[in-house]
Amino acid sequence: MSLLVVGSVAFDSIRTPHGEVDGILGGSATFFSVAASWFGPVKVVAVVGDDFSDEHLEVFRLRSIETSGLERAPGKTFRWRGEYAGDMNEARTLAVHLNVFEKFTPKILPSHASSEFVFLGNIDPRLQLHVRRQLPQARLVACDSMNYWIEGSLKELKETLAAVDAVVVNEGEARMLSGRQNLRQAATEIQKMGPRIVVIKRGEYGVALFNNGSIFSTPAFMLEEFKDPTGAGDSFAGGFMGYLAKAGDFSEANLRRAVAYGSVMASFAVEEFGLQRLLGLTPQAIEARMHDFMRLTQLDV
Repeated sequence: MSLLVVGSVAFDSIRTPHGEVDGILGGSATFFSVAASWFGPVKVVAVVGDDFSDEHLEVFRLRSIETSGLERAPGKTFRWRGEYAGDMNEARTLAVHLNVFEKFTPKILPSHASSEFVFLGNIDPRLQLHVRRQLPQARLVACDSMNYWIEGSLKELKETLAAVDAVVVNEGEARMLSGRQNLRQAATEIQKMGPRIVVIKRGEYGVALFNNGSIFSTPAFMLEEFKDPTGAGDSFAGGFMGYLAKAGDFSEANLRRAVAYGSVMASFAVEEFGLQRLLGLTPQAIEARMHDFMRLTQLDV
């Protein structure tokens, strides 16, 4: 099944207790599409600048990600600089330069029209809705958001939520959006806004899935060590949507397996800086970790 992602492609500069990198390829659409590409075909819509080279484009080609929607604009590509300390649960942003991303308006091409599964990455909710309205035939549309849009564009965000099937947010965003501290109550309030499927990322504590009165919760995959949390949430979303697109339906059973696969992809992403670990995977490695993840949550042994 076809999967389309709309989001950001960026250059990240990152410092963690395990090292420092400068100007590596990142962005929500990049992490999402690379993670999702291990499950099936992905098309990406984003914008890059003059500084985006053929070497950077080769990362997408390496994973057979369709880039006809990757627009080139005069100027520099979106850049983010941040650091993590302590338990690395939260990034401290040191600098943001939107550059060409500041005036980005997603262009949906005729080749995108058949996309049945769509993920609207963390961009202005007005742009998310703009894309959604151009893909009326999509079977499952999910979106991401963040505190910036919840605080500054709540009306527009609620209009987007009313038009999508699923939303993926972290627990702080879920509480802020819903006005409820209890996550079960928060999910119920968000579902009233439109999306029947609410996925709440809880960092090192795992993920909670709320769907039509059903609740499913998993822990995060337990790693001995991780180096860089950047892109973990987008990698989760890529695994989640990639599995659903591969399965071809979003039954309760498949939603639960999608959460597990999303958690697996996020666990790989944090093991190295940037995309390094995701690009070096094999299908066998993914299935082996999925097996380990299932054993982690198994009651009967």
